Amino acid sequence: MRPVYFNPAARTWTAPPPSDEAIVDKFHRQMPNYMPTELVRLEERFGVGAVYLKNEGNRFGLPSFKILGASWGTFRAVVQRLGLPADSDIETVKKAVRSHKISLYAATDGNHGRAVARMGAIFSIPAEIHVPATMDAGTIELIRSEGATVVVSSGTYDEAVQEAYSASKPGGILIQDFAFDDYQDFPQWIVDGYLTMMREIDQQLGPVDLVIAPVGVGSFAQAVVSHFKRGGTTVMTVEPDTAACMWKSFKRGELTTEQTTPTIMTGLDCGTPSSIAWPILKAGVDASVTVSDFESHEASLYLESLGISAGPCGAAPLAALRRLTTADRSALGLDENSVVVVLCTERNREYTVPVSVSSDDPASLAQTLVQINSANPSLGSVPGPGETAIARYITAWLEHRDIETRWIEPTKGRPSVVGVVRGSGGGKTLLLNGHIDTVSGCDLSGTIVDGKLYGRGAADMKGGVAAVMIALANAKKLGLRGDVIFTGVADEENGSIGTQDVLEAGWRADAAIVTEPTDLSIIHAHKGFVWLDVTIFGEAAHGSRADLGVDAVTKAGYFLVELDRHAQSLLDGPADSTGPGTIHASIIKGGEELSSYPARCTISLERRTMAGETPEMIEKEVRDILDKLSREHKFKADVKVTFSRSPFKLPLDDPFTTLVSKMVGEALGKVNVIGAPYWTDCALLAEKDIPCLLWGPKGEGLHADKEWVEVESVNQVAEVLTNIAREFCG
Repeated sequence: MRPVYFNPAARTWTAPPPSDEAIVDKFHRQMPNYMPTELVRLEERFGVGAVYLKNEGNRFGLPSFKILGASWGTFRAVVQRLGLPADSDIETVKKAVRSHKISLYAATDGNHGRAVARMGAIFSIPAEIHVPATMDAGTIELIRSEGATVVVSSGTYDEAVQEAYSASKPGGILIQDFAFDDYQDFPQWIVDGYLTMMREIDQQLGPVDLVIAPVGVGSFAQAVVSHFKRGGTTVMTVEPDTAACMWKSFKRGELTTEQTTPTIMTGLDCGTPSSIAWPILKAGVDASVTVSDFESHEASLYLESLGISAGPCGAAPLAALRRLTTADRSALGLDENSVVVVLCTERNREYTVPVSVSSDDPASLAQTLVQINSANPSLGSVPGPGETAIARYITAWLEHRDIETRWIEPTKGRPSVVGVVRGSGGGKTLLLNGHIDTVSGCDLSGTIVDGKLYGRGAADMKGGVAAVMIALANAKKLGLRGDVIFTGVADEENGSIGTQDVLEAGWRADAAIVTEPTDLSIIHAHKGFVWLDVTIFGEAAHGSRADLGVDAVTKAGYFLVELDRHAQSLLDGPADSTGPGTIHASIIKGGEELSSYPARCTISLERRTMAGETPEMIEKEVRDILDKLSREHKFKADVKVTFSRSPFKLPLDDPFTTLVSKMVGEALGKVNVIGAPYWTDCALLAEKDIPCLLWGPKGEGLHADKEWVEVESVNQVAEVLTNIAREFCG
């Protein structure tokens, strides 16, 4: 797992004293339904003396702590606009607002926006709330139920913030708990509002040894550090594995914007820390932890068993406490007498139950991948859902292990994932490639029977992808000089846009292995292909006018006969290690209705090519057939190439072929280096001068009803890839 980040310097750091404590407390006591939220002692001690949970599941009638900051931030912004003193009462402000035109704006992952909307309702001020594209419809409706207008962004939370900022420019008020550029004062007011909770804890419990706070943009954690580091309390923060902007900023020692992927901890899905929070957190946070969605989910279930309603963000601090080892607790100065407070920031809500990312067993990982439907949306009578769900899982699995990830999605809904284990420098770079899409199919069982893992994609090629992911995680422990790169790519089953996208993004390596199922044989060459459309032309006419009509469909018969002869001549002709060239008719389309002569008939062809054969050569080959028919019959036609992929070949005496053959032979006791008649993404990598081989597990039933991969072979591939990385990358 990603290790705990420790900051020993924070132990002696003291936060500056706050201002306006009395005014903030006075304001909150005027709010409808104000009362301190409960502090619950948990039965389990988790290796310490006592654990208390501050339950913010019902704050002013809303399901989250956010209203504490949003209420004070909105109030301060409005009284500033009206020119009123900060200690004005709510009724005075409500009356003054009636004679002014004011609008509120905010961006949110849920609870902050709803809180701002509630304040708009209290003051009778219009509120416009911007939300990220991934927000669920139920959360949007809750915000609308407060009377706000909701604007759905086309992008992330960070993009929604910028859109809300721009929308507020003509004279509105942006209420945001995120400081950036010249937007600095308002977030501090929100932080000041959160401090009410900290003072309640002081009154309810007294001194504590450790407080654990969730981190989104950092404003809430800023409040926690600002309060508790004045009394010497240790503070630990927690974030999602896939949105660890604060953890990574701590690690690098500078404010960092990170690419994130969606998490069930939606309020913590932030890629950029608040600029005013960063200096305080950098100085005052003693430890930082990230947790997976599954760990947060399990913590939520545990709290539910105790009768405490906690959503994923609210349960995250407990998940962080649960994952601390004995050594971690010792580093934090905790023992059997220590008192810990976990800040549960929201009550439970609906979310998609996540899948565990903890397994390091290749077969178990392959099972999980099979059970995620990633059928290609460009194929089949019923388009599949695409690669988004599996790409998110792979990203979560990698980030849980602190492996650098990149999300590549030039085509909406067709993402590829890059995982990188950086070397110390001076070594070669190895790229391990596997496609994450499958053809359509209904078997997503992932059952293992007699050593075989069944399900769509088990062999083609989630077994190989699982082996690569394990090898990448293993490589992180080896201390290599060179980089190891994993590319989990979209769309190989159709147009291979995923590998194209990765290469266009600039990823390169000194050598590559694609782990398609090869029955543990090394494939050093394979065919390319050319797709062509042949259009045969007739004359459209009424079905009763044989004197006028020319039937393009029957004329196509002449071509099909010649095509059959040509296909046989290819089979009888020259061949290389991949076999002879082949050609076949794949799709025939012609005619409009039964009562008409068809004006055209289109035949789509696939020609499998050997090394040295080009699309131009294949087009001429088909055109020669059409020219012959034109001379012999009343026949008119044309041909065009619609798509093509090159053949691939790495010489048998190439140093990379030699190395991989040696490593496979040592592990299996034998090695088989051959050519193959199909096409893979190896060809695209080879076109970028990356020496490439195809090598993967044993399996059968590719694209068939029953597909399986041999479990032992997946284990072997993971082990050998690890050994190849050790040898090749130094």
